[in-house]
Amino acid sequence: MSARTSPTERQKRLGFEVRKLRTGAGVSAELAAELLGVDRGKISNIESGSRAINPDRVRTLASHCACTDDKFVDALAEMAHPRQRGWWERYRDTLPQGLADIAELEAHAVRMRAAYAVHIPGLLQTSDHALAVFRVVVPQLPEHEVALRLAHRVERQQVLERHNPTPYTGIVHEAALRMQFGGRSVARAQLDHLLKKSEQSEITLRAIPFSAGAFPGAGQTVLCAEGPVPQLDTVQIDNSHGPDFLYSDAQLAKYRAHLDWMERIALTPSATRDFIRGIARQL
Repeated sequence: MSARTSPTERQKRLGFEVRKLRTGAGVSAELAAELLGVDRGKISNIESGSRAINPDRVRTLASHCACTDDKFVDALAEMAHPRQRGWWERYRDTLPQGLADIAELEAHAVRMRAAYAVHIPGLLQTSDHALAVFRVVVPQLPEHEVALRLAHRVERQQVLERHNPTPYTGIVHEAALRMQFGGRSVARAQLDHLLKKSEQSEITLRAIPFSAGAFPGAGQTVLCAEGPVPQLDTVQIDNSHGPDFLYSDAQLAKYRAHLDWMERIALTPSATRDFIRGIARQL
């Protein structure tokens, strides 16, 4: 199989885990190449995500690296299966790749926790709210790209609407609830939408009021997408240059602690609904 010119974030993650498995066991790249029956140079390509590795070779490497965590090995082997083309692939040539990578991350997550300080979570936005957000980008987006981003945003929301929705916890600061993207009527409709979505069994919505005070990572948008095993969790944060995907042990521990802290100071789901109703009445 030829090398990929632009591996997806999921492919890069598999390569990262393969390298971590190999180096953690003290197995050289030369020995790994011999074990897998490939050229030495292909090991580097596999570990960068630019070349595929099949499930059998993942299991062979794990065995020689004395990895006894069967659930972890099974999860890596599953990642190595030839991937089915997801709906997000239609956008890879027309939108920044990071947007498709976010959608793929969400599609494979077994549970999600997200925290937002200024924005409403993308998976819970109305179309009008999303349009208002996309139209205040610098530099300004052409209308055809605004339309593409909106279509992509709506399709992302399938993970919360399908037959087996992904469990989702959204932590939203009062500042985000009071922002009037698109004006008062759009903001009111957005709050009504949040109330409706919060009644879904798989969605937990919790608000942090101004009175709760300070908390770590207050200026960041954080998504923790949990994998089939904790080692394969991924944190995604937004930046002006696009999304960043984090998964080192230290980074995962840091952002899990951030989210735990925010959940401790957030209102209960029931109190959150009352809180949102109170803000809506002021619009």
